[in-house]
Amino acid sequence: MDIRQIEVFLSVMQYSSVTRAAERLYLSPGAVSLQLHNLAAELRTELFVRSGRRIIPTEQAFRLAGHARELVAKVREIQHDFANNPEEDARPFHFATGATALIHSLGHPLRMLRKRFPQADIHVTVAATEGMVAGLLDRRYDLALISLPWTHQDLTLVPLFEEELLVLRPSKPSGGRGVQTIRPGELAGVPFLLYPKTSNMRSIIDRFFQEVGISPRVIMEADDTEAIKRMVEAGFGYSILPQFALRGSGSRFQTLRVTGHRLVRQQALAMAKTEYPRALTTAVSEFLQVALSKPQTRVPG
Repeated sequence: MDIRQIEVFLSVMQYSSVTRAAERLYLSPGAVSLQLHNLAAELRTELFVRSGRRIIPTEQAFRLAGHARELVAKVREIQHDFANNPEEDARPFHFATGATALIHSLGHPLRMLRKRFPQADIHVTVAATEGMVAGLLDRRYDLALISLPWTHQDLTLVPLFEEELLVLRPSKPSGGRGVQTIRPGELAGVPFLLYPKTSNMRSIIDRFFQEVGISPRVIMEADDTEAIKRMVEAGFGYSILPQFALRGSGSRFQTLRVTGHRLVRQQALAMAKTEYPRALTTAVSEFLQVALSKPQTRVPG
């Protein structure tokens, strides 16, 4: 027994005619008769009897019709629930991002996203890249804004924009703005406050140190950008932080670029690879790709 047989049966019940039901279902009368015959044989009962040129439902047919209508209604409910239409998808949608991107890049795009998909039940989670990737792979998150490089064959990546990472060092309050330069050798031996070694950001920074030939003296590790920034302001040491996190601040630290070396991370939207992608995930990704392709926040210099 399958849902198509049930639909054919209910159509014949409705029209009391194989011919009319066949026209309604765009089938031949022979195909409709065969479906009814197979259904009756599977149930081992008689569903219709002939009276001249008409067919009359039996008592068993009326019993079956009650069950069949409930079954078809439930199937349609399931189909609607799984309908892959981004305009109608009201299931929870889980988006993950880092704190810096959320604070400094995503405010306006997320407001516009809610207007574009008002029916969507959007949830936002703040996490580090490695946590976001884990959440994508076990389907806790639908979409995430992560930092590259990150290589994983089970992810679909949509590169967006580059964000520069700048060296910070404590300084006295001054009205000076802009990014200064520093030679690699000046970083040797100074105390550093960095992200944890388990983080993707730390991997990017460590590769940079290898490139410039420095072995940093790390005195503190923290995964909170604001905490690191405050410790630099308090004079505890140097750090390397994303440029977007430095907007509107810096009265007690200087921002620096290493001469001859530019340190950047690329931001990308990531989603799990799947044979049946959720249409809302694809639509949100395309929307954010446009909204974030030209970020406005920059550190002068």
